[in-house]
Amino acid sequence: MKTRTSGSGEGGEGDTPSQLIDARIEELGDWRGETLARIRALVTQADPDVVEEWKWRGVPVWSHAGMICTGETYKNAVKVTFAQGASLNDPSGLFNSSLEGNTRRAIDFHEGDTIDAEAFQALVHAAVALNIS
Repeated sequence: MKTRTSGSGEGGEGDTPSQLIDARIEELGDWRGETLARIRALVTQADPDVVEEWKWRGVPVWSHAGMICTGETYKNAVKVTFAQGASLNDPSGLFNSSLEGNTRRAIDFHEGDTIDAEAFQALVHAAVALNIS
């Protein structure tokens, strides 16, 4: 996994995006941190060449030949937004948010939700394939 700092970040000078994501997971310290850590693990397992980035004042971003997805944390949800989600086949119906857009699609995870790892990683693979094409 590669890292690249871009956009305006928070945290110490010189922290890599991976370190900033580690810090965010630790800072959350609850189910949201655990969910973000699980999402991160699934993305990096699905695509060993993924690049971790830190953008927009503190949003983890995973990219490969373009943005794959973001991992935003809110009070009641962890939102994973796929940049080209509207163009991805989602046979398992994971997308449950931002469905009205022409480009992005998102998955909102709430406390107690389980992540369908196989279906999620299939979306990551599809996003990478679309970015490369």
